[in-house]
Amino acid sequence: MDQISVPVNLEQVSKIFRDPKTKSDVHAVREAQLEIGGGELVTLLGPSGCGKTTMLRMIGGFELPTRGRIRIGGEDVTFLPPNARATATVFQSYGLFPHLDVFDNVAYGLRVRKIAAPQIETRVMEALDLVGLKALARRAPGRLSGGQQQRVALARSLVVRPQVLLLDEPLSNLDALLREQMRVEIRRIQKTLGITAVYVTHDRVEAMSLSDRVVVMKEGVIQQVGPPSTIYERPDSQFVAGFVGKVAFFPVEVANTTAAGPVACTLDGKPVMAGSVAPGVGKKAMLMARPESLRLGNPGEGACDGTVSTNVYLGSSVESFVATEYGEILVQIDDPSMSRVRAEGSRISISFDETRVRLLPVAG
Repeated sequence: MDQISVPVNLEQVSKIFRDPKTKSDVHAVREAQLEIGGGELVTLLGPSGCGKTTMLRMIGGFELPTRGRIRIGGEDVTFLPPNARATATVFQSYGLFPHLDVFDNVAYGLRVRKIAAPQIETRVMEALDLVGLKALARRAPGRLSGGQQQRVALARSLVVRPQVLLLDEPLSNLDALLREQMRVEIRRIQKTLGITAVYVTHDRVEAMSLSDRVVVMKEGVIQQVGPPSTIYERPDSQFVAGFVGKVAFFPVEVANTTAAGPVACTLDGKPVMAGSVAPGVGKKAMLMARPESLRLGNPGEGACDGTVSTNVYLGSSVESFVATEYGEILVQIDDPSMSRVRAEGSRISISFDETRVRLLPVAG
């Protein structure tokens, strides 16, 4: 399947709905500025109601922007209907025709476009081979598993050879194991084709495992855009830090945010160091610490003391929940042994790996 990779650009895009009950305006998306490179898989991530699905629907032409411009491959498609755009959408529901077999479900879009029968045969079988369902071409949808049905829906979108593939929480109806398998498959297919893709989810694991870049949204506003590693390790706000992973926050006083290298702080009078600083940090800040950046020691040795309340064994790691004056703190112990895991009820001290903690502005 030949594929041309094209960029997608959103230029100050806003969408305002009118609430029929209150007669007030609801800003679903606010002044979104986003550049998606050709062949890139970008995930829109955020809580329910943050505007990510509305943004996807505007790219696909199912919603029209109130303001702004949308360009695909340099062409202004802002007010074009879905069938006039080089996009295809995979929705949450599979939407397969139960009276058609797998082949005919995938072929449906080509027949609507009046593609010649020999070409339909070739393109459908190519698409089914790509998703690993070539042998099931004549099977009824009702005889497929959930994961197989989702593959059919994906093949149906790919067979029309869109320039941009849009995926709206396509794995939400699958169980945990199937979701994990399908994440790998979607990533493999997207990279094999080199197709530009926009993926919507509220699941941070999906976003981190699939994406070239993640767009974190809140209340219609893009909060931060970056590769998964940057979003996780170097978030710019408490919201982003908390949404993309487990985290603890400690209120600190900052000595000097302009210093090169690690920044000196104090936590309740005790000196601590932070490896990086987010924009907007002042004299008062929140020190962000992921579970893997924390260490357990003897009382009085670290930045704060506490009591181990619960240990959760996960095989390759143990999660120790520690009750402290700053709330319950999660500490991850990798490759655990009995000598490294402190017993529940033990008094301990928590210290930081300074290279892996970050200063963030105080929320609000």
